[in-house]
Amino acid sequence: MFKKTSSDSGGTRNELKKGSVGTWQGAFYSLAQVGPAADIAILLIGTFRDVGFRSVTAVLVAWLIYGLWMITPYEFSKLRSNAGGYYAYSAASTKSGFYGPATAFSWLYENLTSSAFAVLGISSFLFLLSSEISSLKYLWVIFAIGMIVYVSVIPYLGIRPSVQYTFITGFAEVMFLFVASIIIIIEVGPGNSFVPFTLPFSIVPVFFLSMIFSISDFTGIGISTTISEEVTEPKKKIKNSLLLSYLFSGLALIPATYALTVGWGISGIGGFAGANDPGLIVFERYLGPIGGILLVIFTINSYLSNGVAKTNAVSRVWFSASRDKIIFPKSFSEVHKKYKSPHKAIRAYMILMLVINLLFGFLFGPKTGALILLTGSGIGIIFTHIYANISLTLYTRTQKVFKWLVHGLIPIASSIIAAVVIFYTVQQDILAQISAPSFDNFAYASSAVVGVIWSFVFAIIISFYYVRKKPKIATEAGTYDADHIKISWDK
Repeated sequence: MFKKTSSDSGGTRNELKKGSVGTWQGAFYSLAQVGPAADIAILLIGTFRDVGFRSVTAVLVAWLIYGLWMITPYEFSKLRSNAGGYYAYSAASTKSGFYGPATAFSWLYENLTSSAFAVLGISSFLFLLSSEISSLKYLWVIFAIGMIVYVSVIPYLGIRPSVQYTFITGFAEVMFLFVASIIIIIEVGPGNSFVPFTLPFSIVPVFFLSMIFSISDFTGIGISTTISEEVTEPKKKIKNSLLLSYLFSGLALIPATYALTVGWGISGIGGFAGANDPGLIVFERYLGPIGGILLVIFTINSYLSNGVAKTNAVSRVWFSASRDKIIFPKSFSEVHKKYKSPHKAIRAYMILMLVINLLFGFLFGPKTGALILLTGSGIGIIFTHIYANISLTLYTRTQKVFKWLVHGLIPIASSIIAAVVIFYTVQQDILAQISAPSFDNFAYASSAVVGVIWSFVFAIIISFYYVRKKPKIATEAGTYDADHIKISWDK
């Protein structure tokens, strides 16, 4: 059972700043990483490319699937408060700590590849805004570098400026997308249809392939767990932040996806994914220049907010794992004396973002490069959720707080669904390369396959390494708690 102690942190020098974040700030911090307006600009293109006018069904199903996945952080957040989020939950789930390294390594793959959403996403969006800009071949590089600097500096200055910024702009973004979507749907009139909500059995494999982008639309809903050491009363407030961010993400994205579908036109939806900034085209068509300008403003801000939230989350996971001596250098657990941010982890992430995004941008262009990296990102985050789901079941059983529905049935069911999505994603990407060999298709297939090898094969090998070669480190990993609640393995 749980035992409370006076301290298990080893001092305050390397602690994050406590009491800096509230419930609503935590909710929109998570929603910032979802980046609803930015999703319209990049990730939804991947979904429309795969399933066309049925994209709204894919997004709706993805939202429901993610709702199942949110049960795990929701339940864990009531029991544990650690900046490592899913990693720390998994590490503390068994006495051996087996799932901690696997989760950290799987999440690392997502961390490295998902930065493309903000960095290459905004570069692609701005680059394709006009033919004049697009004619300057490598202008996107300036956008990418500027983005990387921005999303590194703001988190470096501490959590408070970040969450204040994402709270104010995030609420405005959600309201704009929802209201604009309703207006577009009304303006379409007789063009509205139930056809986008149908799903013939023949397209199920491709539909599950589209899930990798649709699920990625909602990636980030659970990251408020990574600031649990900086929240007042985290075991009460984090779960509320998770619920709010989940509801607002659905409000922002589901109506918007349907509005884009009928606004573009069901019969001509095949041209959506290939167009330059198709979301902007639809908004300008029905909302005029003002609607288009507002979408541009909110999309740029959405990318900026996403990047800031992502860097905050990644640096705190690396900070937590480094504190436990898992995978990352010990220096990553150092906190800036003034800003109380994990500054060395932030700097390392900045360098890796620069290398990875510029490499894929030069090889494939910013738009395609982003989608290729995000294919791997989806694989990484899905495996992370699977490990966390397993860990919730194991942890609640050993701590004698197990409830068969929320700690057993739902985590198992959501993990099975996750495995199906991974299977079809890898299968369809490989089949695409076989049937239509190309450099791009090879890259998509490779991103998916490498994601599985990294997040499953290598991740499990690393866990075995720590459990067998460094058992003391593995056992103690993830046991830090902001409220100093220690774990007991007494029967």
